[in-house]
Amino acid sequence: MNASVSPRVKDEIAKVKDHSANNYAPLELVIESAEGAWITDVDGKRYLDCLSAYSATTFGHAYPKFIEVLREQTSKISIASRAVYVEGFGDFAEALAKLAGKDMILAMNTGAEANETAIKIARKWGYRVKGVAEDKAKIIGMEGNFHGRTTTMISLSDDPIARKDYGPFTPGFELVPFNDAEAVRGAIDENTVAVIVEPIQGEAGVAVPDEGYLAKVREITQEHNVLLIVDEVQTGLGRTGTTFRFEADGIEPDLITVAKALGGGILPVSAVIGNKDVLGVLEPGTHGSTFGGNPLAAAIGKAVVDELATGKWQQHSQELHPALFEPIRALLGRGVTDVRGAGLWAGLDIDPKIGTAHDVCEDMLEKGILAKDTRAKTIRLAPPFIVTREEVDFITRTFTEVIDARWQAAQ
Repeated sequence: MNASVSPRVKDEIAKVKDHSANNYAPLELVIESAEGAWITDVDGKRYLDCLSAYSATTFGHAYPKFIEVLREQTSKISIASRAVYVEGFGDFAEALAKLAGKDMILAMNTGAEANETAIKIARKWGYRVKGVAEDKAKIIGMEGNFHGRTTTMISLSDDPIARKDYGPFTPGFELVPFNDAEAVRGAIDENTVAVIVEPIQGEAGVAVPDEGYLAKVREITQEHNVLLIVDEVQTGLGRTGTTFRFEADGIEPDLITVAKALGGGILPVSAVIGNKDVLGVLEPGTHGSTFGGNPLAAAIGKAVVDELATGKWQQHSQELHPALFEPIRALLGRGVTDVRGAGLWAGLDIDPKIGTAHDVCEDMLEKGILAKDTRAKTIRLAPPFIVTREEVDFITRTFTEVIDARWQAAQ
């Protein structure tokens, strides 16, 4: 532990290490409160949040409209099972489906649950509609993907850390290289029911495929009567400058998964979105969730959708995109080796000559910026898209100072 941390921080970290499973390696920062794009630690120091809870707080912290909805809904009813109808769920389902240009949704809680659900729906569609032989359905995924950490999702992963000691794995998956549409074509056979893809791979370091890649994958899947599942858990709901990233590629998926930002930074909300010809294969009793589509989740989700339906935040993200990316790209060749991303989402590769991505994140934390490394060499910057131009300038100025200092020290 860093010797400079306060006793309050040391005490909290010690309690977590003693009583919580060791499945994360957090920065030595204990947050007490947050508002807008800023968080405050237990010692009163403020940080501009460029982590955004892995895009769960896309609208920032304590967004006033969402807090108002939270208070109003909890005063009426928060939880009720889907064994009954509850006022507001239909409005949420209709609004989210309309936002995506689809017929219907299936509400769940987390991104992993949404992706698990999409896998189940695709398999059922394959047997009921496409006519694939029982227990033969195959789904194609991409190398470097991240769709969650359940047993089924890590069965679709090639991350050795996520998979080690968790086998045996769920069968029925085949991986092909990301950004290689012809590899998808080559993997499709008579048992293939779906292809699942992130339009930008977030955990892989904000890996952006070539222009036209997603459109080509859509063309190939349609040729072979294969569903296209687009995982928009991180990329969707405004993060990349459009409501959904697939819109930038001009395609229409069969199934869309969303989560994170859908909860408004307040609670877990996720969904699978599609048309009746696919989602219609479900029947009562074949899939469910105690908390999925609960009244509080529906109210918050509807408020999020209403904000996105205005289009103002997507436009704001597009307008601030150059302010975030241009100063960072100016560092290419002197401490930064690559810059990728879209909207207010950037993946920055750090030259190993100046240290690791984690080293740089720690330097930025000292200067009041919270960011996190996603690979040994990659930092993700994902500020809430409510940030101002002045706050974006603070991000780029601080990052530049940190990189310049390390670059000069390495010479």
